Amino acid sequence: MDGQKTPFVRELGSSDRKVRDKALDSLTQFVRSRNDLSLVDLLKLWKGLFYCFYHSDRPLTQQALARALSYSLVPSLPRATLHRFLRAFWITIGRDYHALDRLRLDKYLMLIRFYVGVAFEVFVKSPTKSADGKKRKRADAAKKGGKKQKKQAEAEAVEEENDDTEDVEAKYPDLAAYISIIEEGPLCPLNYDQDQDMEEGDPNYVPMPHGPDGLRYHLIDIWVDELEKVLEFEEEAGEDEETPKRKIKGDVPVELILRPLEKLCAESQYKPVRTRAAEALEDDRLYEWGIRTRPVEEEDSEEEWGGFE
Repeated sequence: MDGQKTPFVRELGSSDRKVRDKALDSLTQFVRSRNDLSLVDLLKLWKGLFYCFYHSDRPLTQQALARALSYSLVPSLPRATLHRFLRAFWITIGRDYHALDRLRLDKYLMLIRFYVGVAFEVFVKSPTKSADGKKRKRADAAKKGGKKQKKQAEAEAVEEENDDTEDVEAKYPDLAAYISIIEEGPLCPLNYDQDQDMEEGDPNYVPMPHGPDGLRYHLIDIWVDELEKVLEFEEEAGEDEETPKRKIKGDVPVELILRPLEKLCAESQYKPVRTRAAEALEDDRLYEWGIRTRPVEEEDSEEEWGGFE
C-alpha cells in the first residue's frame, strides 16, 4: 500500500476533527473497494484508526465514531478482507492496550464491545453455511438433470440429514475462523507462546498478542451479553408458569461460540482468569436457553431421626 496514494492514513491521527472525519470517509470507501489488502496494509490502516479514535472527545462523538468503525464498516467489507481486517483490529488492540490511560480506557472498551457485537451479528445472525452451498448445487443438478440425477440428489440429501456427526467448523467456516482468531489473541490461555515467533515462510506474518488480562476480563464479561443481542428466542413453558423458558431459534453453534471461555477455564495458568471464565459459563441465561443443565442434587431419602419417644 503506497502511503502517497493513501494520505488519509496520516490524516486519521490529526488533531483537527474535520481532517479526521474527511480521512475516515476516504478510508471507508478505500477499504470497501479493495479485495487485495494484506494484513500488513490493514495494520497500517488500523494504526491510523486507533489514533483517530484516540483523539475523539465527548461521549456522543466517541459513540458515533465507534459505531461507524464497527457496525457501519464491518458488515460492508468484502468477504476476502473481512477476517484479515478483524485480525488487524485485535492485533492493534492487544499491542496498544497497555498504552491506554484511565481517561481513555472506557471509550476503547466501548469500541471493543462493539466489535464483539458486530462480529456476532455478521457470523451468527447472518452466517454463511457450507452445507447450504451443497444443497443448492444438488437442487440445480436435479433441475438440469433427468430422473437419475434427481434420485441421486435426493439420496445425498437424505444421507446428509441423517449424518448427526457433521463437523460444526466445516458447517460454519467463517465463524470458526473468527473464533480461532479470538483464541489465538485476546482469549488465548497463554500470556506468552515461545513457538509463536517461530513462524517462517510468510513475509506478511505478524504475531498475535495474547491477552492482556485486562482485555481478557472485559471480553469474558461481555461475551454472553453481546451474543444474546443477536439471538432470536421463542418462549416455552418452564417448571414455573410465571417464568417461561426461552429457547434459541434456529441452528446456532453455541458450543463453538463458548469454546474460548471453555479453554480459558481449563487451560489458563492464572486462577483469577479461570474463575472469571467459569463464572461466565455459569451465567443463568445459558441455563435458561437450555445450553447448560444444572446438576441435580440428590435428596436424602432417609428420614431425620427424631430421637426417643
